[in-house]
Formats: sequence, structure tokens, C-alpha cells
Amino acid sequence: MDKTFHIVTFGCQMNVGDSDWLARALVSRGWRQVPEEDAWLFVVNTCSVRDKPEQKVYSELGRLAAFGRGKPGLTAAVGGCVAQQIGRGFFERFPFVRLVFGSDGIAGAPDALDQLAEDARARIALLDFLGTYPEREDVLTLSTKTPEPAFDVDAGEPEAVPDGHSAQAFVNIMQGCDNFCAYCIVPYTRGRQKSRSAEAVLAECRIRVEQGAREITLLGQNVNSYGLDAGGTGVGFAELLRRVAALPGLLRLRFTTSHPKDIDPAVIRAFGELENLCPALHLPLQAGSDEVLRRMGRKYDRARYLGIVEALRQARPDIALTTDLIVGFPGETEDDFAQTLEMMERVRFESSFSFRYSDRPGVASLRMSPKVPDEIGQERLLRLQSLQNVITKESLKALEGCEADVLLEAPSRRQDEGAQFWRGRDPGGRVVNVRMSGPRLPGAGGDAEASGLALCGRMVRARIVEAKNHSLLGEEVAPPW
Repeated sequence: MDKTFHIVTFGCQMNVGDSDWLARALVSRGWRQVPEEDAWLFVVNTCSVRDKPEQKVYSELGRLAAFGRGKPGLTAAVGGCVAQQIGRGFFERFPFVRLVFGSDGIAGAPDALDQLAEDARARIALLDFLGTYPEREDVLTLSTKTPEPAFDVDAGEPEAVPDGHSAQAFVNIMQGCDNFCAYCIVPYTRGRQKSRSAEAVLAECRIRVEQGAREITLLGQNVNSYGLDAGGTGVGFAELLRRVAALPGLLRLRFTTSHPKDIDPAVIRAFGELENLCPALHLPLQAGSDEVLRRMGRKYDRARYLGIVEALRQARPDIALTTDLIVGFPGETEDDFAQTLEMMERVRFESSFSFRYSDRPGVASLRMSPKVPDEIGQERLLRLQSLQNVITKESLKALEGCEADVLLEAPSRRQDEGAQFWRGRDPGGRVVNVRMSGPRLPGAGGDAEASGLALCGRMVRARIVEAKNHSLLGEEVAPPW
């Protein structure tokens, strides 16, 4: 098999981080990462949090099967949550799939893919859960060359950004979850919680900063419970945050995702004490009704959640809060739903990822009744999203005239005659399209390679001049650094 590959990623930031690591590992072994049309190996990294992402996986594999009819020997590997769930069933349904690997099995995926390249008849399944965090081979120090970002991202969770350059980095600190919320398949597809050692996390973060990362995001299913499992070494999440924040040269630090029931007051205080901890937190609410939260098994109520929000805003008044919301959970009444809308108004989330409930195999809510009819669930979802759009617009409008430091990511799709715009994010994680005052670079407006990506990873001071529906428009007021 020609050792060329292309990665397609569905789901959360953890999947994006996994895909980035796998790409680096394969490149270090002599594989070439290429555009889709040139690839012989396709890695599909999957998500099964809801039914829709799972169906996307089957659709993608069907598309690749049709594509492969003109490329004898085309091979696919399926990883992530759907791979853990379906396992060897992929071999039967899609004969060109020759490797399936779960969240713990990804550590062995590079060796397995090398084996597939040597043996055209081999099929391998890496589906066992491990008792401790499966530390992966170090691919950061093997080569100074960063793989090109030749993988596609279809993110349905908190926004996923491929780590195509070294200015931003995602670092896993744990794997799995012990909460077993009634609707959630994660403990069954990613296993029980396993914390990575603090030394390993710090070592990776240190290397990332030395290689140019200005912003690091710490990743886990529930970072607030880091270190509390059997594999913990006595370092909790608040202490880990402080150790990472102290790394010389790190300008920004973020983390996701947080379960409200486990948030430590020391983590809340850190927002007011650590200068480089960004004033942004994704804090899933899921529902605004105490009865629905009880049925979901969330182990907090409205009062507890609002108390956390108040403490966060006391520690950092400018903190930007985002959330996850589920509508149509079994037994949800119109009054329950009205309480969710009321919580949205009280907290004023800047954005939210909202979904209509769908049954997932093996979870407790599968057996709960009464089920909310699809048409009612869809109507509630539209009402919720309409309210969120209003709150988002108002929140962004309030920022007009303010100044912010924006970490530039790429040339913006917005380009005006005689001006150059770059897309980046402010400390709150909001997208800002900045009009640069310097001369327009060749290729700006679409050809990033021609522009040399000269501003990628640079910070620029910008004045917000206009709020759009889901982003901000800014003007450079100080030269990039």
C-alpha cells in the first residue's frame, strides 16, 4: 500500500487533538499526509455522542467506498467513539475498513497501520479499555517539521480547530468519564476516567511552548475531576492549571470541558489570579429544570449552578460563559422547558451548543418515558436557538468600542479592496476579523500559502468596530507582536 493518508475528524476537540497526534506519528514513520484525492489510506475519527454524528460516519464510509472503486487497494481505518461502539462490525459492513481502534487503542494505531501497509490481508481491532492512561509515543521531539493540516474537521461540539501550526495547541490531560449521566454514551465508548500524570502533561506543554505555542487548551471529558481517579498522583486540576500557567512564554491558557458538580473553588479563584488564564469557560447546563437535571443524573440543581456563575463573575467580571443544552429529554414538560429558557436569560450565555435529545444505545435514558414527540422537541429547539441568537447578538453588540488582544489564526474570508483582514480570537474565545493597517500581503483573501501565513500566531491589539451575528469586526490599533 502506498503510504499516503488523509484524516477525517468528527466531534469534539479531543478528537481533533487525537487526529493531530496520529498525523504527527505517521509522518514521523515515513507516511505522507496528502489531500483526499491523493490518499490511499483514510482515517475516520468518529463521534457517537448523538445519533446524527454517528450517521455521518456511515455516510462518509459509503462515500469513500464509492470513491475507492476507482482506486484498488484503498484502505480505511475507523477510530474514536463509534469504532469503540461498533467494533469489528465495520469489517463486515465495509470490507475496505481494515483497522478499528477505540480511544485507548489509538496509542497502538501507528504500529497497526504500518502492519497494514506490509500485509494486504491483515485486519486489526484495538478495542480494549486500559486501566491507566495510555501514554502515547512522543512525536513532538522526533521532528521539527509540523505536518500539514491535511485533515478535515466536522465538529459538532465546542468548536474544534485543527492544530495546523504551532501557535495553538491542544493537550490531553485525561481520558474517559465516571459520571454516567443518564443520556451520555461517553463512559461506554471512552471508558472510565484515567488521569494522565502531571509530569507528562507539563512536559508536553513545555515542548509545545518551546516550539512556538502561544496558547494551550487542556482537554478532558471532565477536567474538574482530574487526578481524583485511582491513577491520580495527588495533583488536582487547580494545581495543574497553576503549573501550566507558570510556563515561561505561554500567553494564553484555556480548558474544556467542565462538569459543574466537580468545579473546585480554587479553579474559580484561578480566573482572577492567573493572568494568562483566558476569561472564558464552557460550563454545560444541559437543562434549567431541577426535575430534568435529577432525571439526567447531573448531581447539581439550578441554585448550585447559579452560585457557580456568581462566583465566577466575582472572580473575573468579564468572563464569557458558554454551555450545552438538551431539549426534549424524556419526561420534559413545557414548564420544564420554560425553566431552561429562564436560566438562559439569567446567565446570559454568549453561545450554546443545543441539541434535541436522541436515544443512545445502553444509556439509562433509553428506558425512560414518556418520550417527547419529535415535533415538540424540534419546536422547542428552534425556540431555544432563537433566544440564544438574540442574547449572542446583544452580548457582541456590547463590545463595540472596546479593545482586545486578538491571536491571529488565518487570513479572513472577508477581504475588502485595498485592505487585509485576518481572523483570530480574543481572550473570551470570540471570533474577530481584524482589518490590518499594514500593506496587503500577496495572496491575502484566499491564498494563505502565498501570503506566507506571515501573521499566524501573532497577537494584535484591535478595536471592535462592529458586531456581526456570531463574530466581531475589528481594526488594528497597535502593531502585531
